[in-house]
Amino acid sequence: MQGGAATLAGGPDGGIVMTQLATAGIRELRTVSEGPVMAPGDPGFDQGRRVWNAGIDRTPSVIARCASAADVAAALGFAGKHGLEVSVRGGAHNPAGTAVCDDGLMVDLSLLNQVTVDPAARRARAGGGALLGDLDAATQRHGLAVPAGLISHTGVGGLTLGGGMGWLTRKYGLTIDNLTAAEVVTADGRVLLASETEHPDLFWAIRGGGGNFGVVTSFEFRLHEVDPMVQFGMFFWGLDQGAEALRLAREITAAMPPDINAVAGAVNAPPAPFVPEQHRFQPGYAMLLTGFGPGPEHAELAARIRESLPPLFELVAPLPYVELQKLLDEANAWGHYGYEKGTYLQDLSDPVIEVVTSEVPRKNSPMSVMLFYRLDGAYCRPGDDDTAFSGGRTPRYGTFIIGLAPDPDLAAADRAWVRGVWEALRPHAIGSGDGYINGVADFSEDRIRHSYGAAKYDRLAAIKAQYDPGNVFRNNANIKPAALR
Repeated sequence: MQGGAATLAGGPDGGIVMTQLATAGIRELRTVSEGPVMAPGDPGFDQGRRVWNAGIDRTPSVIARCASAADVAAALGFAGKHGLEVSVRGGAHNPAGTAVCDDGLMVDLSLLNQVTVDPAARRARAGGGALLGDLDAATQRHGLAVPAGLISHTGVGGLTLGGGMGWLTRKYGLTIDNLTAAEVVTADGRVLLASETEHPDLFWAIRGGGGNFGVVTSFEFRLHEVDPMVQFGMFFWGLDQGAEALRLAREITAAMPPDINAVAGAVNAPPAPFVPEQHRFQPGYAMLLTGFGPGPEHAELAARIRESLPPLFELVAPLPYVELQKLLDEANAWGHYGYEKGTYLQDLSDPVIEVVTSEVPRKNSPMSVMLFYRLDGAYCRPGDDDTAFSGGRTPRYGTFIIGLAPDPDLAAADRAWVRGVWEALRPHAIGSGDGYINGVADFSEDRIRHSYGAAKYDRLAAIKAQYDPGNVFRNNANIKPAALR
């Protein structure tokens, strides 16, 4: 453990000494914190240390459930005083389990989950512990939305700090492209407003650079009109039709109008009522097609799909936007074992399709998936260096290879599967093959550097040295301060 209790206390009993020191000081932290402060054995502690990935089982010495930026500053000061490692919990959805650390202090932002909306100004303010479902529910009351991810129990903070891509990315860009300001508590306890005009270097860095620069206690977003009802379609084909299905996905996604988006990939059929019984849980390929406009484009594309390659089953129907955002929630529920890698692909070329169709039958868990997000349109409007985002802004497919399983043995098998698929796709990937930082669970320094590219990584390291020279915020896809490299 870097900078952990045993090291700071010096000697094999250092962890015990530091734990005792921290425990003695918890009373002091409680007196200055509005939110509750919990230690092992306290009611709610074990629930508080849980994260989305069941494969992560870590026990911090202290959990500070912060109710304000002042609470966060007090918690960071306490951690520094007692030499405790720091982790930050937003939605706790990261497969690497970065929200929790052993023997350290967890800054828990879950109480900071309020979302306020100014429909006239088309702005929303979300607390650092808000979930996407909180944000969607509040903004959709006014027929508005922020471009975000596809799973409603994802944390707004982690998603945003890494970039944030989903159904609205083609139309309105990444989540960070719609961030107008953020309140950030830095390692030394300062509470700063980061925007284009205030601390612009910090504002640039948090738009894609992850949680390396401070604890973001609130986000302000630009909002867009999104009708509460969208047009949705799901089409499913068997494993034997994989190559044809992916070629069709290539054709559809290459020519979609701005009001349409599609996600294609390899999945197992859900046990839903609209799925014929003989196909439930069976592996295959799916295309999810969503239309955000009133025009006929969605119906025309749906007709083209079924005429070009008749699916084993389909569902085409209007759907509330908030339900679209929950569509993958059950398949990604808490309590499963997860592992993830990703990459960027220029195209779903025939060689890529050959790799995918060769590798998909080798997965072991019916929960494991491969997904391809089409990234173009508004995604491509910002320049590569306008934000710290770990990806170029040319048209591409964001590729997610996700191993999910209900037990450790199956998870281990599909962890190997995920790595094998990623290696097989690397020769066809953009750049080094190290993709979107939110789709990475292995945080080795070389992988992170390759994700950002050398020039952007060096710029981030310089900003890190300014705002977190001691690398307090290192339980993440860590960018080391320039002075420590």
